[in-house]
Amino acid sequence: MIDLVLFAGRVLLVVVLYLFLFAVMRTGVGLVRGQRRDAAIWAIDVEKGTRALRGLHVDILGPVVIGRSPSSDVVIDEPYVSSTHARLTLQGPALVLEDLGSTNGTLVNGHAIDQPVTLREGDEVQVGDTIMRVSRG
Repeated sequence: MIDLVLFAGRVLLVVVLYLFLFAVMRTGVGLVRGQRRDAAIWAIDVEKGTRALRGLHVDILGPVVIGRSPSSDVVIDEPYVSSTHARLTLQGPALVLEDLGSTNGTLVNGHAIDQPVTLREGDEVQVGDTIMRVSRG
């Protein structure tokens, strides 16, 4: 009789353990799906620039440095572009562009910026002769 009770207890423990693991897995998958859906809220597309850059699409998933330096995330090899020219960052749901003290400045919709600017969908960012369009990913 005691063997039957112990066996039933073991079976019950295994069932409860599987239910727990299933609930944890379901929650984890939901979190991953949510992150994937929100991962690329913003993007930039190069509309005008060197042949190598034209058509480039960059999803903004974190800080993106634009500049002439090979260590930049978006490398624009033009004489009017500083080595680290500008930075795009996500601040909550907003995309912010900051000029990093470049010599020739950064333009948003044709206007030079001297402080961080919150970008909107469709804004045009110009660094040197390269023009990029901001879009929602």
